[in-house]
Amino acid sequence: MIEVQNLSKSFGKVNAVQNVSFSAANGQITGLLGPNGAGKSTTLRMLYTLLKPNSGLARIDGFDISQSPIEVQTRIGVLSDAQGIYERLTTRENIRYFGQLHGMSDQELEKRMAELIVMLDMHSIADRRTKGFSTGERLKVAIARALVHDPGNVLLDEPTNGLDVKSTRAMRQFIRKLRDDGKCVILTSHIMQEVVALCDQIVIISNGGVAAQGTPDELLQKTGKDNLEDAFIEIIGTDEGLA
Repeated sequence: MIEVQNLSKSFGKVNAVQNVSFSAANGQITGLLGPNGAGKSTTLRMLYTLLKPNSGLARIDGFDISQSPIEVQTRIGVLSDAQGIYERLTTRENIRYFGQLHGMSDQELEKRMAELIVMLDMHSIADRRTKGFSTGERLKVAIARALVHDPGNVLLDEPTNGLDVKSTRAMRQFIRKLRDDGKCVILTSHIMQEVVALCDQIVIISNGGVAAQGTPDELLQKTGKDNLEDAFIEIIGTDEGLA
């Protein structure tokens, strides 16, 4: 579970995130939405301990991101916008390296790698060097690395960006499986169809703060709109407190 309370981050005179508060429950997919520059990525980077907040706090499974960053890192899996896989290594070697960083034993690591190769249908690329991989293949490797230690909380930054229709469908099914397995999933996306298809809860960030949050149906009711795209535009356009 992820709990965020009055989280703020500034870069010089720019207030990138201002008093953001929300919670993301286990067994649910929480969508973090907003226009470009709204503060979504900065919020995620604080949650996975890359940035320290100026004020406020966030807890992951009860551990404070500022006070217990190592404990937090063991409990999260992160797919960032910069996948950065090691192209000279094979798929299996990429996954193994991250498992070793998490202190997994050889036996535990081999078992988990085998599970991920099946889950992500990576048999054909498991022992190939990743240089030259397609966007979808690279994404599978990046997700496998992020999940090798079987974290309870998964943060996905635009997980279907650049994928074709078939790969997008497979990725959405995989994300649903994470939820069904009881994971706490937070994702960002600019695709409203994807948000409607996946998200149990939505948090909309505009100008660095939370402009609205709730289920998709609740956001439609609050705005009086009949589709989520129109509701989103209404919320970020008025920037009224609908939470």
